[in-house]
Amino acid sequence: MGRFLLGRAATLALVLFGASVLIFIIVRALPGDPAIAMMTSNATPAEIEAMRRAIGLHLPLWQQYAVWVGSALTGDLGRSFMYSTGVSGLIADRFPVTLHVSLMALAIALLIAVPAGVFSATNKGGAVDHFWRVFAMIGISMPVFWQGLLMIMLFAVTLGWLPPGGYQPPSAGIGTTTAHVILPAICLGTAYAATITRMLRSSMLDVLGREHIAVARAHGVREATIIWNDALRNALIPTLTAAGFSFGYLLAGAVLTEVIFNLPGMGRLLYESILSRDYPLVQGLVLLNVAVFVMINFAMDALYAILDPRIRR
Repeated sequence: MGRFLLGRAATLALVLFGASVLIFIIVRALPGDPAIAMMTSNATPAEIEAMRRAIGLHLPLWQQYAVWVGSALTGDLGRSFMYSTGVSGLIADRFPVTLHVSLMALAIALLIAVPAGVFSATNKGGAVDHFWRVFAMIGISMPVFWQGLLMIMLFAVTLGWLPPGGYQPPSAGIGTTTAHVILPAICLGTAYAATITRMLRSSMLDVLGREHIAVARAHGVREATIIWNDALRNALIPTLTAAGFSFGYLLAGAVLTEVIFNLPGMGRLLYESILSRDYPLVQGLVLLNVAVFVMINFAMDALYAILDPRIRR
């Protein structure tokens, strides 16, 4: 087990290193000059060059990368051009908002997807199955931004039940916080509920068609016990991967959601940093998202190895 996890950790470390190189190259390929964006419209070429030197853009690219990665390994992601403060501190301030919305969205997704996937599989070809398959198709195909706008129009503008946007921390009260978070959480969660529903339905159908299920039925084991204890437990193994990666996609997909609902999270911060060509902030935010994917991948591998010892070989 230890050797397996060590090997996976080494592989994922290489993935993280390769991702950091790609992030650096792509960010540097963005159009525009951060030094010009930070100066007034009547700045002279000499002033622009002085600004480039002040923020380290005069250095060769390999040296800029080495400085960035070296600092990142110590937890220092650089200094934001736009906010003139540490990137790590900015992310620490915004991360709780994104995490709050993402965790609630993941909870909503699982609460919908697990029973939906089971009922769809156990009623294959029936009305229940068709209903959840249509739900999954709509959830996957509908753009997040369009769903968000529709929800604001219905629940905030037309019915007036919920605020159209903004964020209140948990210290403001559970009811107030939930009212501000529930719409973006549903917006994010339904799309991933659709993905997990399709995955679980497929896994359940595969498990229910196996020989040991037929043997259990022949021995008179209750159908509910077969479905919820045996079939679901086995079907959840591949579904865990979808659920884990869904959480990573929730963090990445928060960009549009946070912009639409005016949430002060990492997604909105990334959107603003791209517009202002804030290299250190863009790099730090994207690298953190990649790191989350890598850690989730590692956690899923470890969980797989625990649930199915054959994977360790």
